[in-house]
Amino acid sequence: MALKIRLARGGAKKRPFYRIVVADAGAPRDGRFLERVGQYDPFLPHDNPGRIQFDEARVKHWLGNGAQPTERVQRFLAAKGIGTFTQPVRPQKSAPKKKAQERSAAAAKAAEAAAGEA
Repeated sequence: MALKIRLARGGAKKRPFYRIVVADAGAPRDGRFLERVGQYDPFLPHDNPGRIQFDEARVKHWLGNGAQPTERVQRFLAAKGIGTFTQPVRPQKSAPKKKAQERSAAAAKAAEAAAGEA
């Protein structure tokens, strides 16, 4: 059973409030979870200590038992000094492909040559 430490959304429409929970990876986002270990209120200011609250001892316990935090929770934990956050490598699907890059490089070289002659 793969465990995740993730956010479960609560609150009203357009007023989100999140619980930090330990859940089975296959469980629904707002559904069944094993333990609630904290909370996150995105409407509080960034410097407010009540914005992100969690039980560090329980989080460390679950991390020791193999639970994997999601990216957002990993950021929260790194901010509190538990673990580190490394920016994930994301594929650049929107980047121009090889031939388009070659064409733009050739056009830039031609424009540079034309500017040098003038």
